[in-house]
Amino acid sequence: MRLPTARAAGVVELEIVVDAHERYPYKFADQQVRTVRRGLPCGDYAVNLDGRTVAAVERKSLADLVSSLTSGRLRFALGELATLPRAAVVVEDRYSQVFTLDRLRPATVADGLAELQIRYPAIPIVFCETRKLAEEWTYRYLAAARTWAETETAALQRIGLAAETHAEPVPDENTTAAPSTAEIRAWAPARVMTVPDRGRLRPEIHQAWRDAHPS
Repeated sequence: MRLPTARAAGVVELEIVVDAHERYPYKFADQQVRTVRRGLPCGDYAVNLDGRTVAAVERKSLADLVSSLTSGRLRFALGELATLPRAAVVVEDRYSQVFTLDRLRPATVADGLAELQIRYPAIPIVFCETRKLAEEWTYRYLAAARTWAETETAALQRIGLAAETHAEPVPDENTTAAPSTAEIRAWAPARVMTVPDRGRLRPEIHQAWRDAHPS
């Protein structure tokens, strides 16, 4: 199988930040990529725009996926990835291999992955059969995210590059007081909204609360 060498999303040279702790990182040798090694707050590979991380990919072998799922580390990692505008988990194996596990019940792993996808629907867990295909998918995903962040007005607002044009109005005496983060976390799940277990809440979650409390 020959993988395409065409530029992803038309990006001439994509800069990908590789986490300093990533062992045996992707080289992206067959693509027009420049890699930079430094610490990332979450994920193994990321792209930035004006100093802000706009997308990240967490890489997993099948063994690491199973280990982090059963230990709870994967849930924590997805909670951190959920604070970014775009994020994904890429697995260097086939989903069918989950059902060949012999040291752990395959149904336990399958159920755990399904539960995490329901809890974090915006973060896909993608099985890419081989390491080479996972590298290719990571490259094209990050290139698309970088282009999206540059061209989409909504994306720019979400990552805060156009925040000055969307200042919050000053509440008057008839406006409902702003809720605490804990209050919004308690309110959101009842509305089938995914909120991270820690960190700042996304702007659209605050907006959803305001829409639901117009008074």
